[in-house]
Amino acid sequence: MSEKETLVRFGISMPQSLIEQYDRLIAIQGYSNRSEAIRDLTRKALLTSSSMQLDETVAGTIVMVYDHHISDLPITLMELQHEYHHAIISTMHIHLNHQQCLEILVVRGKVEKLRELQQRIQVLKGVGYAELSVTHVDEHGSSHEHPHTHA
Repeated sequence: MSEKETLVRFGISMPQSLIEQYDRLIAIQGYSNRSEAIRDLTRKALLTSSSMQLDETVAGTIVMVYDHHISDLPITLMELQHEYHHAIISTMHIHLNHQQCLEILVVRGKVEKLRELQQRIQVLKGVGYAELSVTHVDEHGSSHEHPHTHA
């Protein structure tokens, strides 16, 4: 939030038990007041892929957990990743135990295509979890073609 932005006050009605649970949660998370916690919840809600325009360019991750013993699932996942290679920047594969793998895909592209990839992963037999998490990308502020140096 910029310093020039005007703050607007509004009221929220909640059951007593819910606000008590919320106050305990935000205290554990280190918030000193409800307002900042609610602002963060709102920002997070606005960054869900379902609340963004389908043609908006975003960056983010697809996190999945799957059973690598399910017939052909690792091969199917690899083929799917090759099909979306233009959107996948990087991958990380972690063996959670003898049966389960955690895989993280770092992605960049249009919300519609990234959501499509996440949904295609999610419905595969043996995939227990697949979630897309994204953030806005400022197309005007950065470019892969812009020269820069690293110190």
